[in-house]
Amino acid sequence: MPQADWISADAAKALLGVRSQTLYAYVSRGRISVRPDPDDPRRSLYRAADIAALAERKSRSRKISDVAAGAISWGEPVLASAITTVQGGRLYYRGRDAIRLAETETLEGVARLLRGGHGAALKRTERPAPPEGRDIRMRAYLALAQRAAVDPPARGRAPLALAVEAATLMDVLADAIAGDVGVGPIHNRLALAWGQAPGGPGADLIRRMLVLVADHELNASAFAARVAASTGASLSAACLAGLATLSGPRHGGATVAVRRFAAEAADLGPREAIAARLSDDRALPGFGHNLYPDGDPRAAALLSRFAPTAELARLQEAVKAVTGLDPNIDFALIAACEALALPQDAPFAIFSAARCAGWIAHAIEQGQTDSLIRPRARYVGPEPELV
Repeated sequence: MPQADWISADAAKALLGVRSQTLYAYVSRGRISVRPDPDDPRRSLYRAADIAALAERKSRSRKISDVAAGAISWGEPVLASAITTVQGGRLYYRGRDAIRLAETETLEGVARLLRGGHGAALKRTERPAPPEGRDIRMRAYLALAQRAAVDPPARGRAPLALAVEAATLMDVLADAIAGDVGVGPIHNRLALAWGQAPGGPGADLIRRMLVLVADHELNASAFAARVAASTGASLSAACLAGLATLSGPRHGGATVAVRRFAAEAADLGPREAIAARLSDDRALPGFGHNLYPDGDPRAAALLSRFAPTAELARLQEAVKAVTGLDPNIDFALIAACEALALPQDAPFAIFSAARCAGWIAHAIEQGQTDSLIRPRARYVGPEPELV
């Protein structure tokens, strides 16, 4: 392509009226193509046509239908919730800083906070053995599906009954992940199942991971859980909807893409792997986040507690040097699990166990609104036949 089709970072920022972090966030989301500057490999050039399209989109007025459609994907808030918010680059659980909570709280304590409850945990002490399955994922799906098949609808039930079921449901999922019925805090039970000493440094790192990813506002799996709950479905059914959504490669399955990127960096070298992805107009999984243009605080908090492997540390350094992007929580989870030599499925398992707390909170809150989530589709198909 002619050089005029590619512009410098300063020119791109001037046209868009944004800072460097926002420009790099656009790149990480695949909205702006980037390539190395042939005259200076240390610099990058940005596709002028992509910049122009973004600038036009920002400046033109939008119709109501366009606003509604845009709200579905990282748009304006569309649903009232008192559970979690991201403000000023920080994550808050019911007004409390999640990063500070991760210093001392357990997942169980945060789960009660997210639900709006207080006091000691309520749960059923007797639970059946977890279902047989070839791996963590299968056991998790089976455990929630078995509960969803028999649990009563949540609608119309007393708050205390839902609180007991919520705490029990989290234990059921933790049992499935660990492969056995356990007692004590969930982070210690997972640590024991994965060869870490309960109460030790590894268990504490698992605890921090669980707290930091317990909820994240109206993410895809939380929204799926709320949709299920809005029909009056049981808490277990809402959690099953959340788990199914979490499995996608653009949500909880994103850690697989991070591993793939890390493998490319190990094979080609970090800078070469980054350049190859940018030249192919591919994202850099594990880096940048739409809600945190100045860096994901969850990742920063977690990465400050351990030393990543040498390969991942080099990748983190190279991405920062080339793009200015900081690690997000997906990278931090992979790095923490690698540092502890946990199973390959541990990041997804930690996400699932933790997000169960958030799904339950969202399901209960949605049930309290007593309203069905049923948006209308803006039809763009063939014209209906005239009768």
